[in-house]
Amino acid sequence: MEFVRIVSVGAVVFLTVSPAAFAEQAHTGTITEINRLNNTIAIRPTQDGTVGANANGPSDQFKAGSGVSMDAWHAGDRVSYSASGNEGTKTITKIERVRPGVQQ
Repeated sequence: MEFVRIVSVGAVVFLTVSPAAFAEQAHTGTITEINRLNNTIAIRPTQDGTVGANANGPSDQFKAGSGVSMDAWHAGDRVSYSASGNEGTKTITKIERVRPGVQQ
């Protein structure tokens, strides 16, 4: 009986923590639009691979999280970023500039 309880508690913890951990993965992309009035930013994700990797795809809209300043960023900047949230509301939790010539 104790073994079943341990396994079920472990499963509940895993299912609770997993989505949050996967949502914080780092991504790279190019800033396409910044709205400092609404505190939002649009980023076109960098595609993996070579065929169509630089094609103009759709941009994702994000709200800037607390502690994320929009002052240093401009459209066209290549960035590495982490975001959290679901499909409806995404929030940038970390953003930093990608140096030219550095593969991510």
